[in-house]
Amino acid sequence: MEEPKVYSLSEISRHTSNKDCWVLIKGKVILIFHVYDVTDFLEEHPGGEAALLEASAKGDATEDFEYVGHTIKAIRMMSKYCIGFLEGCDASQDTGISGTVKEENEWASLAAKSKHGKKPLVSMNLFEYLLAIFIFVVAFVAWYNLNKASS
Repeated sequence: MEEPKVYSLSEISRHTSNKDCWVLIKGKVILIFHVYDVTDFLEEHPGGEAALLEASAKGDATEDFEYVGHTIKAIRMMSKYCIGFLEGCDASQDTGISGTVKEENEWASLAAKSKHGKKPLVSMNLFEYLLAIFIFVVAFVAWYNLNKASS
């Protein structure tokens, strides 16, 4: 296996265009910064090219990556774009550029949360849905009977 490359922050910061775009994201378990060359992914990115370019220009894209919340598929896809590590990180902590199962599980638990760390709004179960309908029906019947009695 080829030894992963190490890049300086200065070098990474020179790759912020749509012709050459790198992002820096810190791992959740192995707390080292991975460098990703996402140039070939810009047009495919569901959030649009601008989202990656903006994250790239910031230097550290970790917060943006965590804020959005990504699917397991997206997290797994990252490994093919990983080109190395940030200078000063202990790359020996990493078990390979693609990351570990534990790392993937940490990102997956993060992906399951919405933007603000809460459960997604669409997570209503059947009981909550039926309860909401029941309350609406009771309120409507009460309103109807009150209006009928006052006429």
